[in-house]
Amino acid sequence: FDETELSNFLNQKRILITGAAGSIGSELSRQIAGFNPFSLLLLDQDETGIFNISEELKDRFPKLAVLPRVADILDGKKMEQIFSAFLPQVVFHAAAYKHVPLMANNPDEAVKNNILGTEVLAKTALRCGTEKFIFISTDKAIKPASVMGATKRIGEMICQLCNGINQTKFISVRFGNV
Repeated sequence: FDETELSNFLNQKRILITGAAGSIGSELSRQIAGFNPFSLLLLDQDETGIFNISEELKDRFPKLAVLPRVADILDGKKMEQIFSAFLPQVVFHAAAYKHVPLMANNPDEAVKNNILGTEVLAKTALRCGTEKFIFISTDKAIKPASVMGATKRIGEMICQLCNGINQTKFISVRFGNV
């Protein structure tokens, strides 16, 4: 990948990462921290996980403003408060339930988190003037054969529908084996 272009994209930006305590979100946090963002807001509902990743990043990047927040993406009022206070320029939305068999047994939770949570965040990003909203999806969203894949595909569709409403650009990225 083009490190110069990536650096230009992230350098001195206010970055928000949802699901920052998870496997994908925490790795995104580690990688993004190395590109000199202005600040990195790490959001997750997992208190221990968000504590651990924030402490790791504070140790590795002592000059970076690392801002850990414990919150549920379904809480629209809280998301509005966080976005209004932080004014993220770039959002990496990695918060998701992604284990296929578990979501098959808990489809209501997959819908709430992967669809409704994405909708809350997308609408909040639109209202707060976020420049870029990157939705982390999955290869399982291609002709979905599972509840998890279907909910992530609907998340992609939400992002597609939000494009063009204002200046916020929505981008979906499919990771393999997620």
